[in-house]
Amino acid sequence: MKKIIAIATLITLLLMSINSFGAPKSINLLQKIKASKVITIGTEGTYAPFTFHDEDGKLTGFDVDIATEVAKRLGVKVQFVETKWDGMLAGLAAKRFDAVVNEVTIRADRALKYDFSTPYIVSKAVLIVNSDNTNIQGFQDLKGKKAGQSLTSNLAAIAKKNGAELVQVDSFNQAINLLASNRIDATINDSLSYLDLKKQRPDAPIKVVATQSTRDQSAILFNKGNKELVDAVNKALSAMKNDGTYLKLSKKWFNEDVSK
Repeated sequence: MKKIIAIATLITLLLMSINSFGAPKSINLLQKIKASKVITIGTEGTYAPFTFHDEDGKLTGFDVDIATEVAKRLGVKVQFVETKWDGMLAGLAAKRFDAVVNEVTIRADRALKYDFSTPYIVSKAVLIVNSDNTNIQGFQDLKGKKAGQSLTSNLAAIAKKNGAELVQVDSFNQAINLLASNRIDATINDSLSYLDLKKQRPDAPIKVVATQSTRDQSAILFNKGNKELVDAVNKALSAMKNDGTYLKLSKKWFNEDVSK
């Protein structure tokens, strides 16, 4: 009986050894990206100056430059997948791309489902109205008013919190066009985007009537469970700041350091 037990134990150990050597090892997302030499990035392509198309139709912007530089430091090429904002997080969850680079604000509810890189943009939300509007002086005046927003953005959450009726828009430019024609009462957006838009369209009949007191931090967004990729991207972002590359890109688009 002892011999039978010993033989059975030996066979079990041999089978475990064979299965251990024969079973394919799972590889993480960073390894897959490096193997394919491509990282796919979800972005809008309609949100200047972060991600938009120039006069020649080329995708460009601060976030585009950041993603391209990060990819370079990972040793891979970047492939952008342009997606409307309201479907972007769902696209990431469905693994249509490896990460999102689109001035995504760090929020507690998002952190439950996704992972963030270290912040690389700090900005404030501003309340924008038609130049002729005298009824809206602050965020509290949005109650019962129509605000043009991407429905799943943190900016829409601010408008909703202040009692606004949300009107869905696909881009900041669309919101501004609706505002200029008085089809909406207001829109909330990023202060940096507003400054850029006024630079591009100085005659746009809009004005800022209030600025949020708190600062928002934005970061690169990932699906959870990809620690190796997040760590590698954070290392790249840190190196970019340490060697002056980040500041160079920041001044190129904003003429200042937007990381603090």
